[in-house]
Amino acid sequence: MFGMSNGYLLLIVVTLAIGGLATWYVNSQLKKYTKVPISNGLTGAEAAQRMLMYYGVTEVAVHRGGPGQDFFDPRTNSVTLSPDAFEGRSITATATACHEVGHACQYAQNYAPMKIRGALVPVVNLASNAWIFLLMLGIFMNIAGLTTLAIVMYAAVVIFQLVTLPVEFNASKRAMVYMDTVALPQSEQGGAFSVLRACAFTYVAAALTSILQLLWLLGQNRE
Repeated sequence: MFGMSNGYLLLIVVTLAIGGLATWYVNSQLKKYTKVPISNGLTGAEAAQRMLMYYGVTEVAVHRGGPGQDFFDPRTNSVTLSPDAFEGRSITATATACHEVGHACQYAQNYAPMKIRGALVPVVNLASNAWIFLLMLGIFMNIAGLTTLAIVMYAAVVIFQLVTLPVEFNASKRAMVYMDTVALPQSEQGGAFSVLRACAFTYVAAALTSILQLLWLLGQNRE
């Protein structure tokens, strides 16, 4: 049943390779375009505010967060940007800020995949922390029901990651539409697209590795 095998070792190697490639790619693109100034001279925070005004989305606060904190929080209806994105006047700062505003627009417009993703959050918070413990307990105590429950919980995590993909892609699409509408130079739009594509690749990589892990678990559970 569950145990170390050549197939599992291959799975580990493949998932590590996918994760490593995704990390290298996103870091290289972020670093590259952080050094390229945006021609309109706006900080990321200013770009975020202008995009919110353009789409008529009101009552969304834009906060300065800590390093690596770039997110939209539907609970407070606010966008948080890392210091580099909040204060930066680069292509990376603009792309990051506009992407997060894209999520704010989704929330304001009741974008269906975002609502589904939000509904799954409580379930996933429980499942992502509990599934591995149930799996190990089921293996050591030889209780098939526990291992099956663990796999079901992990499947919920995978579904959440799959639902996340259209949410992220759509937020980036909204950002690109806005940047095209305000007539940023094509070279800067191309740089912003490279940044957003790299960030999207991390979500794709995470979903792919989770799917591979789920397939392995299902295969082992049948044996």
